[in-house]
Formats: sequence, C-alpha cells, structure tokens
Amino acid sequence: MLSPGTFRTVREAGVKTRADYLLEVDNVRKEFPGVVALDNVTLRIRPGTVHALMGENGAGKSTLMKIIAGVYQPDTGEIRLKGNQIKIATPLDALEAGIAMIHQELNLMPYMTVAENIWIRREPLNGFGLVNHRELNRRTAELFRRLAIDIDPASEVRDHSVANRQMIEIAKAVSYESDILIMDEPTSALTDREVDHLFRIIADLKAQGKGIIYITHKMNELFTIADDVSIFRDGRYIATHAAKDITREQVIAAMVGREITQMFPKEEAQIGEVVLSVKDLALEGVFRDVSFDLRRGEILGLAGLVGSGRTNVAETIFGVTPATGGQIRLNGQPIRIRSPREGMKAGMALLTEDRKDTGCFLALSVLENMQMAVLTDRFVTGGFVNQGAVNAECTKMKDAMRVKTPNLDERIENLSGGNQQKVLIGRWLLTNPKILILDEPTRGIDVGAKAEIHRLISRLACEGVAVLMISSEMPEILGMSDRIVVMHEGRVTGILDRAEADQVSIMRLAAA
Repeated sequence: MLSPGTFRTVREAGVKTRADYLLEVDNVRKEFPGVVALDNVTLRIRPGTVHALMGENGAGKSTLMKIIAGVYQPDTGEIRLKGNQIKIATPLDALEAGIAMIHQELNLMPYMTVAENIWIRREPLNGFGLVNHRELNRRTAELFRRLAIDIDPASEVRDHSVANRQMIEIAKAVSYESDILIMDEPTSALTDREVDHLFRIIADLKAQGKGIIYITHKMNELFTIADDVSIFRDGRYIATHAAKDITREQVIAAMVGREITQMFPKEEAQIGEVVLSVKDLALEGVFRDVSFDLRRGEILGLAGLVGSGRTNVAETIFGVTPATGGQIRLNGQPIRIRSPREGMKAGMALLTEDRKDTGCFLALSVLENMQMAVLTDRFVTGGFVNQGAVNAECTKMKDAMRVKTPNLDERIENLSGGNQQKVLIGRWLLTNPKILILDEPTRGIDVGAKAEIHRLISRLACEGVAVLMISSEMPEILGMSDRIVVMHEGRVTGILDRAEADQVSIMRLAAA
C-alpha cells in the first residue's frame, strides 16, 4: 500500500503531464461546523477511464464530488480541467464546463414528465416562445434509443420505480455530453440486468474519451468496471492504484485502516416461538397470497428482484398501506394494523428503504430525527416531554451506533449517507421493538459500517428481537438470514432454510 499523502501514477510508462488528465484536484480542503470533511485531498482523472472512489461513509467522497459539481465551495485548493484552472461556483458552472453528476439521492421532480426532467432549462421552444413538447419528447426518445432505455418520455416520473428513476438520472447526465461524469452509487436500486445495461453505457462513454468518476461500496463493481481506484479515509486522500494491481482485502484495509475479517458476523441465536404470522396477505393490485412465519430471535430474509413486492409487504405489515386481504397474527392473536402508529403500539419498527424521502427530516437536527419515534409515550408524562431523559438516551444511542457527528444539534443533512442511516436505525431501536423490519438496512453503506450494522442485527436477534430483513444484496441475504422468503411479481415463490440456500436457488425462485 502507498503511504498517505502520496500519489501513485497509474500509466504503465512515461512521465505524466497535465495533458494526460481531464481533471485534477490539488490540496482541496473543506470544513463544516465542527468537522473537517476534506483535508487537502488530491485526485487525478484520465480520459477514457473509470476512476473508482472508495472509502467509508464520512470519508469525504461525496463532499469532494459536490465541490467538483459546484454544489459546495472549497475553503482552499485548486481544480484544473484539461490543464486549465477553473472556478466552479454553481452546479450550472460545472455543467457548462463539461461536468455532470448523478447524485446518490435522486433529485427528479415527480410531477413532471420524464422528458421535462431531462431537458429542464434546455427545452426546445416553438415560435411563440413556449415549450415544444413534441420536439422535447422526440429528443428524449432519441436519447433513450441511443442508451437502449425503454421508458415513455411523456410519462410522469412519479409513476416509475426507483430503478427506472435511476436510469432517467443517468440519461439526464449523459444528455449534457459532458467530458466528466460523476456517478455516486448509481446501481443502488438496480437489478443485475440493469447494472449490466449501465456498464454497457459506461463502456460506450469510455470509448468516447469521457472520464467517469464512480463511487461505489460494491467491491465486485470496482473490479468489474474500474481502471483506477483512489481511496479516502476520514477526509484524507490515502492512495491511488490501478484496479488490476490491488486486491479486495487491500482496498478494505486502506479504507478502514484495519482488516475486516468477518463481513457477516452472524451469531447463533436461540430461535423461539412464532411472534408474527402472515397468512394469505394481499394488497390489491400489488401482491397476493403472501404467507410466512417470523420467530423470536430469527433473522428472516426477504429476497426478490426490484418490483417483486418486498417493500409493499413490509409496509403493509407495519400499517403504512393496510392490507386488502389475508390475516396477520401477533403472538397467535389476529390483529388489524391500519396505521404505522398501530404497528408501533404492537411492538413493530420499520426502517424504510429510502432514507431521503421516507426516513430523514433533512432540515432537522440529529437529535430531532432520532427522538421522532419516542415522543408519543415513553418520554412523555402529563403531556410534557422529559427532554433531559430523551437527550441522554439519544446520546447513548449515538455512541452505540458510532454516528460521526460533532453533536446532536448538527443538521442531519450535513452527515454522510451512512451516518444518516445509523441515526434512523437508532431512532427505531429507542422504541425497544419486538419485531424489527429492515428494508435495505445497508444500502449506500461502506464496508466498515456494514459490518457494524450486521453485528448489531445479529446481537438484537440474540436478545430475542424478531428481524425481517429485506435486501437486494445476495451476500447479505445469504450471510445474515436464518431462513429466506423469496418473492416474484407479488407472490411468494419459496422459503429456503439457511443450509439449503445459495445464490442459484434464490435467483431461480426470484425469476420464477
């Protein structure tokens, strides 16, 4: 491994000159209140390459990308594009300079059409100065043909799945014909087939000489698509390598400063009686005839391809969307759950899959986000909140979850995605749930934080909590689950014991 602060060139031969790079970042520093997000970092992007940016949540990756994309301004440092120093004051400056970014949290406008989202501020106009929607849709259809994307340009974004919205974001970024394309966790909501499609798009962009900056926490993607890899840790630049010259273990060790020898630290919990029984559960037009049991101390995985209905089942059990058919039993007794409040009273907790849209209140503090679920009863007496007790419990939870934040008063939007996720998990653990439903608990989480969350889930199961865990990551489902329920197009296609489950058997049922 290279020592911190050094930069290793990755060209096989020859001395590097500025002409060899599309983009250069030198000594960029960025501070937020109480936090040094970037400490004099360096980055070099070659034309016609995919440059993976690796690091734990809070390492500074997304902050640096937002500086390059004009969202944030650096405190110090220099950025050069094709050898020329540039100042990027706004996202529009970045786009005009040839830099486009696909953000980890999708930023589409749901009540506008797909075409309107892609060409916003660049719409073709007719002779009266109004938007020419026919030309707008034609341009979008042509772009989609080029990218082999099968989406109706005239449809509204709100009618599309998260996976389709991700592809729309990708198409929008490509439409700018930029020299630098930043992709922040672009495959987090994509199926394997859609990931392959994205990789073909990236290969075409490489062939055109574009530079791709690719942020991912998925090691298999790193070694499939990246040419170069730079590693960040705690806001500092660590090293750059050719992807072919570094191993998975070396990447992880450089990211976390230590080796992670057990990614799925599952303990053998004492599995007890059935606490949740779902029989022929249905939500009209979404899923039907869903049946399974969840036992005390069990981690029950819920697997399936995007669109299989996994999230809808979880939300129906919790009361977000009340069931239209079937039965739910808690501890052997039938129960109707018509709202999340009723689900919480029944001892349930639900971590939603989208922390931005349905999890975090981004304008509020860490404390306000964490205490949200316990201000209705546990810490309320005579209509008054015991704020001192709340603060003490939230502080303990912050420390237990190892949330990186200067204090509880920090706005949660200033935290990394992984630390936001830890706050949300802490929110629900404060309710002392008997049944914990986790929908994509480690999406967008780095390898170090993943191991911590897996360890936490395993410990909760050992303490008797019944865990229903939805995950699109096959290693996570296989590594953490005692049993696995597999869904396809709104129905259960099979339930596998841990001993008999493997990737082939799960995919066979998921694609049934």
